[in-house]
Amino acid sequence: MAGATIAVASDHAGFDLKEILKSDLQAAGYAVLDLGTNSTASVDYPDYGMAMGDAIASGKAERGVLVCGSGIGISIAANRNPRVRAVLAHDATSARLSREHNDANVVAFGQRLIGVEVAREALKVFLNTPFEGGRHAGRVAKLSGVSKS
Repeated sequence: MAGATIAVASDHAGFDLKEILKSDLQAAGYAVLDLGTNSTASVDYPDYGMAMGDAIASGKAERGVLVCGSGIGISIAANRNPRVRAVLAHDATSARLSREHNDANVVAFGQRLIGVEVAREALKVFLNTPFEGGRHAGRVAKLSGVSKS
């Protein structure tokens, strides 16, 4: 997956963690598409979650990373786009399962709820874990309104 384009976005409450994870991604050789915000000045998280949805749906990015205070609101906003499967990860295990079972393409973190090192490890796991397919494929297809028997 190295070399792939990863979109990053946050609101003001997630800006600091977004910047750390963005640097890590660049150091690991990923192309990073930064959708904002660009400071800790107050902004509305739905705008950045929806921008992530657009970036994933248009193919500008293969995967995405979202950060807000809790990770909840921004992931809800991104999931309004049917091409997005954004998950709130709390640790490496939730990040791994989101990829293996749900083929998640966006991971969200809550800057107020997760430590930097835990977020860094969860992101690595998220990016390096393949989708298992098999029995999970039909379930994932249902998430996008595609029926698979």
